[in-house]
Amino acid sequence: MTVTLFHTLVACHIVSGAIGLVAFWVPISSQKGGSRHVRFGRIFTYCMLITGMVAIGISSTSLIAPAQTHPKIADVELIRGIFGWMMLYLALLTINLAWFGWLSGVNKRDHARNWEWRNLLLQMLVAVAAVNCLVQGILINQILMIGISFVGFATVATNMRFLLKSKPGPKDWLLEHIKALVGAGISVYTAFLAFGAVRLMPEAALSPVLWAIPLVTGVSLIVYHQRKVMNRGRADKTELAPKAQTVR
Repeated sequence: MTVTLFHTLVACHIVSGAIGLVAFWVPISSQKGGSRHVRFGRIFTYCMLITGMVAIGISSTSLIAPAQTHPKIADVELIRGIFGWMMLYLALLTINLAWFGWLSGVNKRDHARNWEWRNLLLQMLVAVAAVNCLVQGILINQILMIGISFVGFATVATNMRFLLKSKPGPKDWLLEHIKALVGAGISVYTAFLAFGAVRLMPEAALSPVLWAIPLVTGVSLIVYHQRKVMNRGRADKTELAPKAQTVR
């Protein structure tokens, strides 16, 4: 029963994740705020939420029956660590980023609406999951688990910094929108590359280089688009500033 459920969840995970990962590039490349950006951004967000929730089920079945769900891997503790605890953490991180990013974009400057129970609960859940991933990584001596746990700490810290602002700047919501939704893309691309590599190239699955590819790409996209927003904001201020009168 557990194994059947596991394989069913994996199939659903692949379908929703694949659709989301293709949809991810449309909002990135299209006109910001346009109809395509909004439509495909919504598709991407829904897919990330579904993929993350399904991944919670996959990680749970891996924790319950590690040897049965991953018969080709002999190390049961490794299965529990990587496919159980770390996947659970990444699933919650993906849901957190997708929901936070979507909410920031929907609420825009109505900052008070970001203080809704799901948004706050997800910050707490990711913090707990990150601590657990760190501890479990130490217990089984997995540097990858230890290192990736700090992404969760950074996510919760930056999310809460924004939520705790009494008067966010006019562009802050947009910066958070970019950071979180691109971050969700990073999370799922990382999981697809790494966990997919287990089946195709088991020896490379835990390689830091493989995990670094989507991280470096995603962070570069975040920095690029956030800088565009900030530069556009400075340009707008310059255009609105009153021209100095020439003294004759």
